[in-house]
Amino acid sequence: MRIKEEMLGKEVVDINAMVIGKVTDVEANFESKTLEAFIVGGNGGILDSLRGSKNDVIVPLQMVVAIGDKIIVKSEK
Repeated sequence: MRIKEEMLGKEVVDINAMVIGKVTDVEANFESKTLEAFIVGGNGGILDSLRGSKNDVIVPLQMVVAIGDKIIVKSEK
């Protein structure tokens, strides 16, 4: 999936420039062929890869403000 390859490793920050982590995977709806969410894990360091997926955060596409070099999301407040 080309979109997945382009998104993996992108840094995710909130609108206050606080780093949430890096995209480790994406959720897609194959029936509608749409991207639904980003799976974000820690800072992408070696310790994150050892911890596994229990620390991952799911960021729904509705929270995304912009996608460029980084992915900017709305804060939860």
